[in-house]
Formats: sequence, structure tokens, C-alpha cells
Amino acid sequence: MTAPGISPTDSRTPVIAQHARTYAATGGQQGQLWNGAPTLLLTTTGRKTGLPRRTPLIYGRHHGGYLVVASNAGANDHPDWYLNLLQNPPVTIQVVDQVIEARARPVAGVERLTCWAIMTARWPDYDSYQSRISRVIPVIFLEPVTPEHPAATSEGDRP
Repeated sequence: MTAPGISPTDSRTPVIAQHARTYAATGGQQGQLWNGAPTLLLTTTGRKTGLPRRTPLIYGRHHGGYLVVASNAGANDHPDWYLNLLQNPPVTIQVVDQVIEARARPVAGVERLTCWAIMTARWPDYDSYQSRISRVIPVIFLEPVTPEHPAATSEGDRP
């Protein structure tokens, strides 16, 4: 969970920051689909500042939770949001107009293979990103902890 009452800081990249602001301001009516892929807003707690940091990410569904990929567009470094959630796993996500408290964890082993397949079906570029870099791109499971979270949909279904 992120600090209540403090507005999150968006990406240093202007187009990504604008995507996040538009998504939040319209309750996901604008920005939920990006290049045909569904997105959510992930808010992490900054590992150095302790302040909320917001990032729009493509997502998939798996076992009642949400999947995101720390691809960093194929860069060799992990994205900051991923490093933040490793240190502070409680996060907030916004899926369209629903705000959900969740706990983040990287997936590994066979579960990672299953989740990677879900996400590459959603965004095939993840495979090309992985082929260009030496790090293994993490897949993160976001497990809702909010009791009023809506019933899960099938794997890969859009809510």
C-alpha cells in the first residue's frame, strides 16, 4: 500500500507520465487500452524516498490476480518500479476505475513460464526484448488483498 493523501509521482518520460495522468483522471476511460493492450496503473513506494510512484503497465490475469512484466522496453537494467516493489511489496493498482490494494511478488520456475506465456500472448514484443538482453525479464504477480476485489476472470480475460 502506498501513502494515503500523497499524490504519486509519474514517470520522468513525458509520454508515459501523460498516459498515467490521463488514465487516473478519466477513471481508465482513456488510457486503459494502449496499442491494443490493456493497461493498469501500478503505484509502488519509492525505495529511497518512501513516496508513491505511479506507472502504467500492460497486464494479464492469472489465478485471480494481475500480471505485469518488468521489461523496461528491453533495456538491460530493471525498471525503477520493479526495484521499488522488491523492497516494498505492498502496492496499489488501478484497473479502469477500480483501485485495488495488492501484494507484489516475482514469479519463478514453472509458474514464471506459464505467466510469461500469458503475457507474451498479450504483448509479443516481450519475447524480442528478452532475446536482446542478458537479464531474465521478471514477471510479477499482483495479488489483491482488498476484500471487495471483484471476482476474478479467466486467465488472459479482460475485466
